[in-house]
Amino acid sequence: MCAVGSEMVIVDDDIPFPSQITTTKPLSLLGHGITDIVIHFLQVKFTAIGVYFDPEIVSHLQKWKGKSGTELAEDDDFFDSLISAPVDKYLRIVAIKEIKGAQYGVQLETAVRERLVNDDKYEDEEEAALEQVVEFFQSKYFKKDSVITYSFPAPSNTVEIGFSSEGKEEPKTIKVENGNVVEMLKKWYLGGTTACSPTTISSLANALSLELSKI
Repeated sequence: MCAVGSEMVIVDDDIPFPSQITTTKPLSLLGHGITDIVIHFLQVKFTAIGVYFDPEIVSHLQKWKGKSGTELAEDDDFFDSLISAPVDKYLRIVAIKEIKGAQYGVQLETAVRERLVNDDKYEDEEEAALEQVVEFFQSKYFKKDSVITYSFPAPSNTVEIGFSSEGKEEPKTIKVENGNVVEMLKKWYLGGTTACSPTTISSLANALSLELSKI
C-alpha cells in the first residue's frame, strides 16, 4: 500500500499525479510523460506515466553531475545506473485511452521477452513469471483514468504490480519475484533510448540533471 501526498502535478494537460507518494518511505515524482503512437498523422495517446524515486537516488548518480538533460537522455549507462541503484522506485501509469488489459499484457510480454532473449536470460522460470503478469492483466479492462502501479522496493529484486479502475476499489495486486523479469520491466519504462516513452525519459533526465547540479 502507498499513501498519496496532497500536492499534484498535472501531466498531459488534465491528468493529476501526486508530487509525492509514500510506500515504506516518501518517494518524489522525478519524471513524467506519455506513451503514444502516430496513425495517419494523428497522435493517439495511450497512457500517462509518473516515475517516483527515493530522493537518495541522486547520491548514486554523482558520476553524471554537470551533464545536461539532453546528454543524460541519450546516455544508456546513466539509465542502467538509475535502474540498478539500491533505492525504492515506483511507477504510476494512468490510462488515457480505453484498452483491454489483454492488449497491454501482450505489449508488455513482447517487450520484456525480447529484452530477455537478447540478453540470453529467457528460461522456463522467466517464461512462467512473465505468464503470471500477462494473466494478471488478461481479465482487466482499462477504462480512462484506470491506474497501473509498479512498486520496486530496495534492495529486493521484486515488483508488486497493482491495478485499480475508477478509484472505487482497493487495488488488485500481484507480486513478481523473478529478478530477470523485474529488471526488464524496469528497462521497458526506464531503459533510456530503448524505453517505451521518450517523453518520460527526457523529463527524468532533465529533472535529475537539475538535482545533480544542487549537490
